[in-house]
Amino acid sequence: MTETFYLYHIPGKKIGVTRDLNKRVTQVQGYKPSEYEVLESSTDIDYISKKELELQKSFGYRIDHKPYKNLYKMKINVTEQTTTFPCPLNKLKGQLMDNLELKWKTPFGKIALDDKLINWIVINGQVSMYNTNRCYVYNKALWEAFTKINSLESLNEYIKSNKNIFDNIRNWAQQRGLYDKGDVKTQAIKLQEEVGELAKAILENNDADIIDAIGDSVVVLTNLAHLSGFNIEDCIEEAYNEISNRKGKIVNGTFIKDE
Repeated sequence: MTETFYLYHIPGKKIGVTRDLNKRVTQVQGYKPSEYEVLESSTDIDYISKKELELQKSFGYRIDHKPYKNLYKMKINVTEQTTTFPCPLNKLKGQLMDNLELKWKTPFGKIALDDKLINWIVINGQVSMYNTNRCYVYNKALWEAFTKINSLESLNEYIKSNKNIFDNIRNWAQQRGLYDKGDVKTQAIKLQEEVGELAKAILENNDADIIDAIGDSVVVLTNLAHLSGFNIEDCIEEAYNEISNRKGKIVNGTFIKDE
């Protein structure tokens, strides 16, 4: 299958090349389709790489040190301890996004790149002490992250396929007498306990415990809503309808709505 390369322009910012506009420009860089334009597309990587550099120069943008064709197929170096990537850490995410088909073998097993693993690699990447234009991750940690992500994907597929997950939670609680003997106050206290567990898991950077605490919190919220005479689905929908059209900005990692 012949691949198409897109030469895109974010006015006043940059000109670049990608195979996937949505992932590279919208998801990674945060620009909506209305905020950028496609200047040209081609299946000829040599042509599109040359055109990118020409337009970067003519528009007065920073010119890439390497043409896109030299970045397209990332050549990584795997040793017993580490996997090293041939780019600076601040460029790693974009280059990995352009190499989503990348697979390589470590001493612990074969790695297959995807969006979630890219995020882990970027967060845990280290700048090489010998060359700042290279960065690396440790293979053992990489393999554990890869296997954990695959397990999470299986769990996510189960949840997606189970459309009545909230009904299942309510049935589970009903069968155990929680709705007959429990009350809103006890569930509110239970929710505080679960949020405390979540905070502890986040501080310890323990992904498994984070997942467990979030799941437990959702279960408690489902039961708390039921005991209050509501369905959690309606509560979620009401909250989404309220926030869906909000405008604001991110301040210190928190979304602050406009007054």
